[in-house]
Amino acid sequence: MLTLTSPIETPWHRWPAGVKLAALCAATLGLFALNAPLPLAICLAGIAALYLPGGPAFLRLGARLLWPLWPFVAIVGLWHLWTDDPQGGLAVILRLLAAVAAANLVTMTTRLSDMIAVIERLAAPLARLGLPPRTLALAIALVIRFIPVLSDRLAQIRESWRARATRRPGWRILTPAALAALDDADRVAEALRARGGAG
Repeated sequence: MLTLTSPIETPWHRWPAGVKLAALCAATLGLFALNAPLPLAICLAGIAALYLPGGPAFLRLGARLLWPLWPFVAIVGLWHLWTDDPQGGLAVILRLLAAVAAANLVTMTTRLSDMIAVIERLAAPLARLGLPPRTLALAIALVIRFIPVLSDRLAQIRESWRARATRRPGWRILTPAALAALDDADRVAEALRARGGAG
């Protein structure tokens, strides 16, 4: 739970965490500066190409981490079809996929400790306001790490429901998903306490 770094070694694992986070910020800003589907599709293809040095297994893992986005893709697509703006909808979907794929690449190739160190350095001026930089850095890093984990857990609960029932799960899986999230949070808290806490 405390790390989602891929064990498959890639050249990006050796890049400093600060460089990767800065590149991610710049890439995300660049994506929002584009509005046409074609350049956004080229950007998405370029980001997908960055997964290739890790081999097919690394690429499959990156694609699997994008799967939880399908409800958002469906909603955006249907809305823009309804408003007769398919080009705008396609641009939004491509931008979303490209941004999340880039963020996943950074997450998969960066150790949690390295990410915390970078955020802690950036948050150092906040210590004058009484906010401990390490606590803030740990909180941000854990949010980044938890998102794909919770998505995977939700997918597992959905599959378990389908194996036991013929009806669609719908809202019925919200309670077990919330309980699973709380259980995961407890486990992470215990692990942090065992390691001396956030301080």
